[in-house]
Amino acid sequence: MKHSFAVLLFLPLLISGCAFDSPPAQKTSLEIQAFQSKQFEADKKTAFNSTMSVFQDLGYVVNSASLETGFISAESPLRGANGLQAFFENISNMRSEGKTAVTAFVEEIGPRSTKVRLNFVQRDKTLREYGQQSNRENPILDPKIYESAFNKIGDAIFIRTSQK
Repeated sequence: MKHSFAVLLFLPLLISGCAFDSPPAQKTSLEIQAFQSKQFEADKKTAFNSTMSVFQDLGYVVNSASLETGFISAESPLRGANGLQAFFENISNMRSEGKTAVTAFVEEIGPRSTKVRLNFVQRDKTLREYGQQSNRENPILDPKIYESAFNKIGDAIFIRTSQK
């Protein structure tokens, strides 16, 4: 009788515990594209230049950019171990480095309408003993990050268009 009572008491906890462990629902490609893209009332050149300046303001190093194609590729500076942390990680023969990469595609929709699509990716590289390394790239799918970047791009477009 005591075992039955204990099972009935802990059964809801076990069931609810399983519910918390379920993986988050995967986003569809259309859902991802929806928060990765934003339309602006500006010509392509203004939107392109604003996107470039925002990337630089955020500390990204622009690897390539072409107004003709509307494509921009940039990376954050290398983040990794330094100082005392590096000393201890070198003792264990393992060091982790990482960057955030971003690409932008700026597309003219109309004479004063432009669509900007961003894609942020976290790139991590782990260096192990004997020169072994492993690389991992994970797309950043947090809509708030994209919203923040688009707000900054919108502000830059506003400043550029108000100065004309």
